[in-house]
Amino acid sequence: MKYIAAYHTDVGITKKTNQDSLAMKIVETSQGTVAFGIVCDGMGGLAKGELASKEVIMAFCNWFDDVLLADIEASAFEENKLMQQWNDIIQTQNRRLGEYGVSNNLQLGTTVSALLLYKDNYYIVHVGDSRVYHMEKGVTQLTKDQTFIAREIAAGRMTPEQAKTDPRRSVLLQCVGASPIVEPEFTKGEITPNTVYMICSDGFRHQISDAEMYDKIGPNAIKDEEDMKYGCIYLTELVKNRKESDNITVALIKVI
Repeated sequence: MKYIAAYHTDVGITKKTNQDSLAMKIVETSQGTVAFGIVCDGMGGLAKGELASKEVIMAFCNWFDDVLLADIEASAFEENKLMQQWNDIIQTQNRRLGEYGVSNNLQLGTTVSALLLYKDNYYIVHVGDSRVYHMEKGVTQLTKDQTFIAREIAAGRMTPEQAKTDPRRSVLLQCVGASPIVEPEFTKGEITPNTVYMICSDGFRHQISDAEMYDKIGPNAIKDEEDMKYGCIYLTELVKNRKESDNITVALIKVI
């Protein structure tokens, strides 16, 4: 598989700092090309959310550079090992950030949505309400929001329409750093050509529709990195014009 990628992040129209963090890596190895993207959204209402998101990003980047690439080159890549490595990173960061918060009398945390594309499969690890999407003939959400309103909708106690205006729509059931126990969600699927994978913070998606996303950053709309970057910026500005109050981050990987 071959990949192209682009991303964009914006502080938005109301906040003084951007608490979102992201990373994107595409590397040629002797075993084929590997692509990795991750978005972390530091908790907007919690102190030092930007610190939490950056710390988790750095931990995953160090894993990619020092562990994953070595496993791939040694033909030692295994799905079970990958899931264990990811879980170890998240549990370690949850403990470290929690201890830092206690020591400094503050609370900080972050979501995590990470995507690995290798050979014929994609792998996702997810905590919180950032999202991973798959765009082929339409737009498919690959992660489940770990939020109060998502739980209420699933239980039939709230409608999607009610959720849009509910003041608790940003309340997370768990996040890295501010939860005593974190249980990551793991997902695996098969990669298909001419597909776009998108990772985004919740600020990117609140004010736009799936149809608008597909029109600007779907597989038929983007031929190269320039198209991808333009689509990311266009939709970010659209979201800002519609008065989204959060930080805004989107990262794209297209399979070619």
